[in-house]
Amino acid sequence: MYQSLLTRRYLFSKIMPWLATIAVALCSFLTLTSWSVMGGFLNVFLQIGRKLEGDVSITWPTVGFGRYDELIARLEKDPAVEAAAPMIRGFGMISLPDDRAFGVTVQGIDERFAKVSGYADALHWRPLEEPVKKDVNQEDPRLDAEWPRRMERDLRAAKEQGGRPVDPPPLGSFRTWEQMYADGLSLSVRNPRTGVAEPAAVPGIELAGIAQRQAGGWYRAPALIGTRRSDGQDRWSSGFLPSRSVVINMLPVDASGRSLTTTSIRLPVANEFRAGFFEVDKNNVFIPLATMQKLLKMEAGERIEPGSDDPFAIDPLTGEPPKPKVIADVPAKVTTVLVKARAGVSAEELRERCLAVYQQFAADFDGQVPSFQQMVQGRNISTWERNFAMFIGQVKRETVTVLMLLTIISGVCSILILTIFWSMVSEKTKDIGILRSVGCSSLGVAWLWLRYGLVIGVCGAGLGLLMSCLLVWNINEVHDWLGRTLDITVWSPETYYLPDIPSTVEFSKAAIVGGAALGFSVLGALIPAVRAARMDPVRALRFE
Repeated sequence: MYQSLLTRRYLFSKIMPWLATIAVALCSFLTLTSWSVMGGFLNVFLQIGRKLEGDVSITWPTVGFGRYDELIARLEKDPAVEAAAPMIRGFGMISLPDDRAFGVTVQGIDERFAKVSGYADALHWRPLEEPVKKDVNQEDPRLDAEWPRRMERDLRAAKEQGGRPVDPPPLGSFRTWEQMYADGLSLSVRNPRTGVAEPAAVPGIELAGIAQRQAGGWYRAPALIGTRRSDGQDRWSSGFLPSRSVVINMLPVDASGRSLTTTSIRLPVANEFRAGFFEVDKNNVFIPLATMQKLLKMEAGERIEPGSDDPFAIDPLTGEPPKPKVIADVPAKVTTVLVKARAGVSAEELRERCLAVYQQFAADFDGQVPSFQQMVQGRNISTWERNFAMFIGQVKRETVTVLMLLTIISGVCSILILTIFWSMVSEKTKDIGILRSVGCSSLGVAWLWLRYGLVIGVCGAGLGLLMSCLLVWNINEVHDWLGRTLDITVWSPETYYLPDIPSTVEFSKAAIVGGAALGFSVLGALIPAVRAARMDPVRALRFE
């Protein structure tokens, strides 16, 4: 009883304990807020990775492997697998309508890709019923169903009005938002002249740099882009990439890795995708899997027996030059199979299941696909986190570094509490002597001061965690308010590529921060508590 009474009396009668409580609160606030923001950024990056990569990838780069449909069928029979999809990933060149060319990662996919990834959600040009949160003036063109048709009419009118030399788009080049979204899913565009669906490309929205990214997270497409012709004159044409076409150039290689003749194809642009990670949106383009197989000579074919070196050889049965003999059918190839886990199955658990499935698959098709040992040694069956371990590890290391610095700062609270309690023990020496003289034990006196430190820790940690949660839950609103009223911008969407500050409060992190605050508070009170417990009651009563 006396301990509770004295704790309340000391806490409410002195200003210094309140200062210690505020210091604990500020340290808890800073630690949890920093951890939540950096953890939120890492979580966003991991979500973006899963959006276009799936959970596990089975890869044999460059030359690829066959029988992938059989492998996918076996994977999808496993209870840990939600879906699997083939992909070809290779390096190529893309030529844009304004004659610029870039090196890009070209990815061949089919309709199964949307089942293992967030590709459907990544397609940018689609109808919107409500504006994005920061588009307060509703300037996003996707909100206007008539924008594509109006843009086509304006460009054709610009041709008739004269002025700048404008090349009007062919009729039907501008499709509705609904059609663009459907075309992006199917990676095809219906030719307005023939009515036939043709293969199409879906580049990242940052690849061309034509669409103008706004701070609110939406894009404005320019009406016109200029191109310098051979006669030295500038010609102007549509700047909306889904109304144009691009040229894809690829360099196929044979089974031994030797390069073959460069292949190229012109494809209309069905849509553009935005994964939310700049490097992905800048350096990637999707095309149909069948088209990619043709470009890289990975389509199904036949293996021919080497013929005679004699150019004048004659088949004695037919009296004609001998026809090449087919040795075997060659299956179509892919470089990657992406796998998505069922709910409740971690990526590492899925990887173990994929290893088991592939081991049996390689044994059944021995000599036709890469062996299980090759896959394991080359680390070609891997989770997305393993593939990007360097980047993820760097973010985690930076998080740990920040937490270590904040921990050192929090240690100052222990020193502050120690100093305050040391001073209070000296000030309350006679009170301690009275307690000892009436029968209070040394442990009782020590627990009085430890309890005092614990109360400061509880109050400070509770206040700090509450402030941190309120800030993190409303951090974007607070940031917008600072920008409007004080013109302070800490998080720039143009720099960080994300319209909002990513943040999340996890219970486990809050518990760790709160526990650490309590620990530092008790630690700071420990030495003064020991000093108080070891006081001689006679000397304490005579203290002046």
